Amino acid sequence: MIDQNTSELEISLLLEAVYHKYGYDFRQYSKAHIRRRIINRMILSGFEDISQMQTKLLRDEISAVQLLQDLSITVTEMFRDPGFYKSMRENVIPVLKTYPFIKIWHAGCSTGEEVYSMAIILQEEGLYDRTTIYATDFNQQALKRAKEGIFSDKTMKEYTVNYHLSGGKESFSRYYTSDYDNVIMNQTLKKNIVWANHNLVTDSVFAEVHLILCRNVLIYFDKSLQNKVQNLFYDSLINGGILCLGSKENLSSMDIFKEYKVMDKKHRIFKKKY
Repeated sequence: MIDQNTSELEISLLLEAVYHKYGYDFRQYSKAHIRRRIINRMILSGFEDISQMQTKLLRDEISAVQLLQDLSITVTEMFRDPGFYKSMRENVIPVLKTYPFIKIWHAGCSTGEEVYSMAIILQEEGLYDRTTIYATDFNQQALKRAKEGIFSDKTMKEYTVNYHLSGGKESFSRYYTSDYDNVIMNQTLKKNIVWANHNLVTDSVFAEVHLILCRNVLIYFDKSLQNKVQNLFYDSLINGGILCLGSKENLSSMDIFKEYKVMDKKHRIFKKKY
């Protein structure tokens, strides 16, 4: 049985060690999320306690990589929350059409399913050829999978339903080719996507963009870190730029809220004031 008070102190020391040794900062992530993932990794790896685990992590980079994968958020799917993407088509696309070129930042893109979803919408709306999508994450393995664009064939039935519920205009199968038990996203969807390593916790602004999507990532951060990241997003958006958050994330509870207009309260879409 793991002692609650002891484990909280050990977890804090472990996160400090990971930050100073490897440069990844999880110290302001949600305590419940971090505790759950660390305890699970400790049990899977057969460590007797967190202190023993820390000693191993500092000496063995492979063990550290395992933990980093555990702590990153990779829950995603194509056209996740179809109502959001329907709102994108109805409320955001008309704004994007007013620009001669478009830059989009998909922050915390994980394995890329939602990035390809956005690329499909842009293609169907005639905007993709004048758009650059910056898809970023700190998880190198997730980025590699995203760039390859290879997904399980078993997920396509669900993704197809999501696509049509989101207002999809074509046969979803036109956007990928089947390869045994997998599907490969078409090259035409990949051509304007720039995959890059970026850590929302430690890195700064790298581009001025018209649209930011960061959905269901901030819920894993504490309030202080959420505000820090929101300032990063604000500085990255052009005047009139659009910010899209996840269904469980509410900008109204954050310090920066007064600098935005609400475009779609239900689907968490906000427009930066001029």
